[in-house]
Amino acid sequence: MPGKYETRLKELGIELPQASTPAANYVPYVRTGNLLFMAGQVTMWNGERRFVGKLGREFDVEEGQQAARLCALNLIAQLRHALDGDLDRLVRVVRVGGFVNSMPDFVEQPKVVNGASDLFVEVFGEAGKHARTAVGTNALPFDVAVEVEAIFEVR
Repeated sequence: MPGKYETRLKELGIELPQASTPAANYVPYVRTGNLLFMAGQVTMWNGERRFVGKLGREFDVEEGQQAARLCALNLIAQLRHALDGDLDRLVRVVRVGGFVNSMPDFVEQPKVVNGASDLFVEVFGEAGKHARTAVGTNALPFDVAVEVEAIFEVR
């Protein structure tokens, strides 16, 4: 029987991508105690790079939010993998860090990262509310538009 978060994903019509494998010498997550530190996830859908380019040039805020949402979907997929398929072991989303590949005059990074934050609250409800950082950067791996990392409390 699916758990409450799997049921919620289904109700929302949300499909998760496959949990990706690291592109370099690191692991996708590290658990210490009841905290799960997730490596940053980029705008990949089952191995296909999406949203390649910069905010303020190739992409506007709304497209950036979609990119951040995709990163969050990848984080949830990694979370599911880390918890042996049982998302109900999530206690709460503790912290989210968003990195936005943006032009020097682009200043809407917090609005972009809302795409990830909103998804966590949509799926996990009150447990999805978190502390957050949203910063602009001049480049990200593979020239993707957004990368998002997270820390989860789990049982």
